[in-house]
Amino acid sequence: MANDALPSTGARVSAEVVQIPARDGLPLAATVYQGRQDNGVAVQVNPATAVPRRYYDAFARFLAGRGFTVVTYDYRAMGDSVMGAALRDQARFQDWGELDTPAVMDWVTARFPSHRLSVVGHSAGGQMLGLAENASRIQAVLLVGSQHGWWRHWPMPLGLAVAALSYVALPVSAALLGRFPGRAMGAEDLPGGIARQWASWCRNPHYVSDAHGAPLRPYNDRVRARLRLYSFSDDAFAPEAAARALLDYYPNATREHLHRTPAELGMKRVGHFGWFRASTPEAVWAEAADWLAQVTSLPTETRAL
Repeated sequence: MANDALPSTGARVSAEVVQIPARDGLPLAATVYQGRQDNGVAVQVNPATAVPRRYYDAFARFLAGRGFTVVTYDYRAMGDSVMGAALRDQARFQDWGELDTPAVMDWVTARFPSHRLSVVGHSAGGQMLGLAENASRIQAVLLVGSQHGWWRHWPMPLGLAVAALSYVALPVSAALLGRFPGRAMGAEDLPGGIARQWASWCRNPHYVSDAHGAPLRPYNDRVRARLRLYSFSDDAFAPEAAARALLDYYPNATREHLHRTPAELGMKRVGHFGWFRASTPEAVWAEAADWLAQVTSLPTETRAL
C-alpha cells in the first residue's frame, strides 16, 4: 500500500506531528497538515482497519494545498500509536469508535474552534461514527470504501472468503498467535482482542454490535451531516451491496452513494486502497475537495434532514 511520489501541492504544505489523548488518556499519534491558504474547514481522516496514517499523506497534502486543515491519526495499537502489551491485549475494535475517533474530534475542534468539521472515513473509518458521542459536530462526511461488514453482503464466492476470514482466520490466529498477521496482506498486524471483535461483527447481521449481538447504535442518529459514500466496482473488500447497506446506519444524514468504475475515474484499477494513492488523478480528489467545501458552506438547516 505504499504511496507514490507526493503531488506538487506538498511543497506548500506544512506537516506537524502531534499527540492527541484518547478518551481514556492513551496518546494517539497524529499529523496536522496546513497550506498557505485556510478555507475554514477542518478534515479529520479516520483510517481503515490496520492502515497507518502515513498512507493518507498524499491525500492530506492535496487537501491542505486546497485550503483545508487536515488531521490524520493512528488508532490505538496501529502505526505510531503504540501501547504496552497488557493494554494492547485489552484493546477492542469498538475502542477506535468510542475512545479514539471522538477524542480526535475534541482535539480538532479545540485547536481550530472557528473551523467547520468534516470527516473522511476509509472503510472502518466510516463504520463507527455512531459510537462517537460528539458525532453531531460533524458537518460533512465523505466515506471511501466504507461498508456494512456482515459477510452475506458479499456476492459469492467472495462471501465464502469473508466468512472464512471471520469464522476461521481471525479468531484462530488471535487464539494461537495473539494477533492477526495483517502484514501478510500488506497491512499491519491486529492485536487479538481487536481481531476477535472484528470477526464477531462480520458474523453478525447487525455488524457493529454489543457483547450480546444486539445492534450497537448509541449516537448514530446524531449524524445529521451531508454524507457522500464512494464505492468502486473492483473493490473486493467493499462491494456495492455492502456499501449501500452502511447508509442505513445514518438515518438522519443526507445520504448519497456514488458507485464508480475505474474507467470513470481515469484509473486502471481502484480496489480498496487505490483511491488514496498519490497516483490517483487530481480530478478525482478535486471532486471530493469541491464537494467538502460546498457542503460545509451550507447553513445547518440545509445540511440536516
